[in-house]
Amino acid sequence: MSRLRLAAAVVALLALAAAVAALGVEHGWWRLAHPARARWPRWGVDVSHHQGAIDWARVARDPQRITFAYLKATEGGDFTDPRFAENWAAARRAGLRVGAYHFFTFCRPAREQAAHFLSIVPRDPDALPPAVDVEYGGNCKAPVSRDDVVAGLREWLALVRTATGQRPIVYVTREAYDDLVRDAALDAPLWLRALVREPDLPVALWQFAHRARVDGITGPVDLDAATPDFPSR
Repeated sequence: MSRLRLAAAVVALLALAAAVAALGVEHGWWRLAHPARARWPRWGVDVSHHQGAIDWARVARDPQRITFAYLKATEGGDFTDPRFAENWAAARRAGLRVGAYHFFTFCRPAREQAAHFLSIVPRDPDALPPAVDVEYGGNCKAPVSRDDVVAGLREWLALVRTATGQRPIVYVTREAYDDLVRDAALDAPLWLRALVREPDLPVALWQFAHRARVDGITGPVDLDAATPDFPSR
């Protein structure tokens, strides 16, 4: 085999290995991101009705030492997660810290979305800061400018902060961060999805797995790690 063909074969094998690795991470066949407990001492889950009925007492006893849970509460201006109230009450009974998140829809007014979220989530002084989920997956397909999305996020964050007295946190995929949140000056802590390696920017929460297994939850679930100073007021 000539050197040129050998080099081409090596490049092809490396590309194939990279593709298989990415596919494995995406499908949860293996986990590449492993938070060090010294830097990320508290682990938690984030769930919605897609996880079905959850045995929160078993979640709290999981060997991975789950201590908190973020629960989907609302989406857009009128959708309420059908298991939110049940998950909120049961997770609190199990001794977990709980927080609520809202899936931000690009094509609904931010004021409507904030009002809906605030009408559903209990005012609990022990709750984790409210969170807003900003990502392309599952969002509306109508074209919306970056300026409009950022303006809407600022409005949502301000309304929820005023109503709850807590500074909300912004969940983002890397794509959404690069396109929408970077340099947007939102004055909000970040919660970043990063499945391959530790985040390379300051974050309060890190979603490091999305097809993990946790006692008490049937099927895959997101795993998150928190910094020692989270939550901060």
